[in-house]
Amino acid sequence: MAKKNQQIITGLGDGDVGEFVFLAGDPARVPKISDGWKKVQEVCRVREYVVHTGVKNGVRLTAASTGIGAPSTAVLVEELAKIGAKTFIRVGNSGAISDRVQLGDYVISTGAIRDDGTSKTYVVPEFPAVAHYEVVSALVAAAKAAGAKFHAGITASTDGFYSRNKVTGADGKILPMSFQNFEQSWSNTLLDWKAAGALNVEMESGAVFTLANLFGLRAGAICTVSDRTPWTSPGQDALSLDKNIHGAIEIAIAAALALAKADE
Repeated sequence: MAKKNQQIITGLGDGDVGEFVFLAGDPARVPKISDGWKKVQEVCRVREYVVHTGVKNGVRLTAASTGIGAPSTAVLVEELAKIGAKTFIRVGNSGAISDRVQLGDYVISTGAIRDDGTSKTYVVPEFPAVAHYEVVSALVAAAKAAGAKFHAGITASTDGFYSRNKVTGADGKILPMSFQNFEQSWSNTLLDWKAAGALNVEMESGAVFTLANLFGLRAGAICTVSDRTPWTSPGQDALSLDKNIHGAIEIAIAAALALAKADE
């Protein structure tokens, strides 16, 4: 039986999600976000999309996986917005670009460099990808209350994991990460981002912020830093990364609950 307002890709319909949505790239992170909520239901498991909806402190919340990158993220944001989602908070991991950002720190994005192709299908490249000030403020307040080490600033959001990332070789030279060291002469993007003051790099926030602004919705992002870019050494071990992701989840949920209270 078809749902009312059933969406094309996810099959979700009216009533399946809350107004507050936490976005994670990895489907395995969704149950970590919804853990401890009441009345949790898995309302979607299609392709890269796993979606849980439940209640915490009387607020209906949704956790959803986007998969990797902007195209699948935009599909999910579109379909969730069409069935009632109004505030999106990305919770993920990222690579540090700035020298002042250390492994295990959190980055709360105030805006994103739109180095993706998907958002450009919606609006001209000059349109800014900015996080909503209310979401940024709520995330900052929650991070301070948790005693977390965080930075607020610009995130580089890219489509190309291997094409954009670099690695530092044994001789100290920065090398490409693509197969057979493929690289173009103009591919100094990472160093340009660093010179421009970007704090970290990930693959979804640019699309999330752009679509939220175009649609009149709220969006923000908090990412833990699991490694450095260019890669010079192994990043966090699995135990540390899991702990730091859990911390980001707690901060994001606290921020959402504070926003819900303020909205009242």
